Amino acid sequence: MSWLSWRPWSRSTTKPVDDAEFSFEQPEDGHRRHLLQALSAMVGGSALAALSPPAQARDASELPPPRRALTGRDDAGKSVFKSFDVTSKVVEIDANPGLTFYELYMTEGVPRLTGQEPDPMLNGTRDFPGPGGTLFRLISYPPKRPDGWKPPPGVTLESGLRELSEKVPGMGNHFDRSAPGMHTTDTIDYGVVVRGEMTLELDDGQKVHLRQGDCIVQNGTRHRWRNPLPEPCLMAFVSVGGRRG
Repeated sequence: MSWLSWRPWSRSTTKPVDDAEFSFEQPEDGHRRHLLQALSAMVGGSALAALSPPAQARDASELPPPRRALTGRDDAGKSVFKSFDVTSKVVEIDANPGLTFYELYMTEGVPRLTGQEPDPMLNGTRDFPGPGGTLFRLISYPPKRPDGWKPPPGVTLESGLRELSEKVPGMGNHFDRSAPGMHTTDTIDYGVVVRGEMTLELDDGQKVHLRQGDCIVQNGTRHRWRNPLPEPCLMAFVSVGGRRG
């Protein structure tokens, strides 16, 4: 569900996103932004509007980290907010500056829903849930790298995957060494572009260009993500563990 590609992307050698098959026809960005903010207000929430980026944003460090409202129950059984802050588990990947995981919540098996459960992220995170489990995360992807960009000194594909697996246990094991960025997981992933734009590529080279508000359902298939813009992209994912047929 994540990325890893060390190859610079050149406009002269890469098929333009707008020419990719299955590209979506979308309203103009300004109209989309106004529509999304209006819908956010209509449902009584301001989270999406609060996450809308300044137009000049070029780096994830310029954007406020997303906050998570975690609910539960008090001793009397009434619903309460247990916290409303940045999640306790934020993972930054040094090998790919700007790549940040906001690990929001996870369950294994059938949740009991007592409301007394401790925050599971206090005990760390993992790559993906087992069968029947769930994992909710936000991922901030770095901007498209300029021509000639190189990873930090000493970083290789293997060292980058190793760091990924150390910080999000097991994550690097899902990536295909022969096709950097391609990976497969035993999950159904529900994803939505919260901010920015993203390109999703599958085995046969076909791509879709996702804009803010677009959604995907990833059915355990091999894929890769690439940010086509010179600004970060924030995506939300809910992964549900499954079994290969």
